[in-house]
Amino acid sequence: MNIKRLLSVSILLAVNSTLYAQTGLDKTAQQIAAEMIPGWNLGNTLEANRDFAITEGATYKPAVTIFSNYGGLESETAWQKTRTTQEVIDYVKSLGFRSVRIPCSWVWGHLSNPNDYTIDATWMQRVREVVDYCIHDSLYVILNDHYDGGWLEQNIHVTGEAKTQNEEVLRAIWTQIANTFKDYDEHLIFAGLNEPSVEDEATLAHLVSYEQIFIDAVRATGGNNAKRLLVVQGPSTEAEKTCNWMTDKLPKDPIGQKLAIEVHLYYPWNFWGMTEDAGWGHVFFYWGKENHVSSSSHNATYGEESDVIRIADRLKTCFVDKGIPVINGEYGIIWRTITGEGESQEKHNASIKTYYKTMNRVCMERGIVPIVWDTNSSGINQMTVLDRSTRTIFNPYIMEGIREGIGIRP
Repeated sequence: MNIKRLLSVSILLAVNSTLYAQTGLDKTAQQIAAEMIPGWNLGNTLEANRDFAITEGATYKPAVTIFSNYGGLESETAWQKTRTTQEVIDYVKSLGFRSVRIPCSWVWGHLSNPNDYTIDATWMQRVREVVDYCIHDSLYVILNDHYDGGWLEQNIHVTGEAKTQNEEVLRAIWTQIANTFKDYDEHLIFAGLNEPSVEDEATLAHLVSYEQIFIDAVRATGGNNAKRLLVVQGPSTEAEKTCNWMTDKLPKDPIGQKLAIEVHLYYPWNFWGMTEDAGWGHVFFYWGKENHVSSSSHNATYGEESDVIRIADRLKTCFVDKGIPVINGEYGIIWRTITGEGESQEKHNASIKTYYKTMNRVCMERGIVPIVWDTNSSGINQMTVLDRSTRTIFNPYIMEGIREGIGIRP
């Protein structure tokens, strides 16, 4: 090699090295995770579909919307009414959030050519705009393939030709997404799936094989994707299953220390999602030893502070201590309007605050990134944190809990 060419190569290598150093692409997964706490979900937005309204008695028509271009830009406001703007993200940043998870659909109504799984260019550009709002504010961003009509999440178990087609689709969409964002720095993170339905260890092998396709597809596009942090999901994103089945069965990544695993800590069911009493148990209105109401049958009987700590400790042992951060990609509790003799709205509100405070404190102390779910819905009995239309705090009990748990002053 002649001197001029050697000098040129040396300069090029130096420039590339400087680029990686400047953009932080040499940060480990754990270093990045530490900078993401706390996180916020842009929920019910880019993952929504206008043919499936979240209303009582809504009809789901997967034959119409999966592998089609039916969704369009209108789907962004199908499940909530506020279009995402820079001002919305600025407000999220102002509250102390350091990362935004963007749940996103791709094949569920956004394919301009379903035959080769080409993502609609207009939709891709809109997703890019929303990502850019976050990047503009130096927020970390997790972009995923969410439920997406269930094309893969509900079909992890399939075999034969169906599995081969799923692999082809997954490879195609992640290659396109990765190529679109290949020049973005470490603030953009890709998450392959969302809540893959896995109910046994046999199906786990299928999940790991899909996650391997995701990793390989992204890495193959080069650019900054060669060192980008990637997130894979545990079975059904359940903490216990993930620790029991996946501790030593993660997909392989050619880049060391650039992989994280995702679980969703919606727990306990009676408190976060149960809507009416059943023969086997009551809805929990009150959570935390200081918030129980003696005259009520709706006090938590399991799943309180000690159980949250136990689950988080196990995730730390199984993954964080081995250099693999855990992303708590979704957590939340339905805030309820409490009525009835012997019940207390005040104690329920305090329970909400205590839960969010506990979740954030426990996660932060163990290297787990808590990302709150936020629906941007109004009214009662919902999981809304912020009112995006007015850029105000909708639920002060949730927000106070998050701030106190992380140690953020109002």
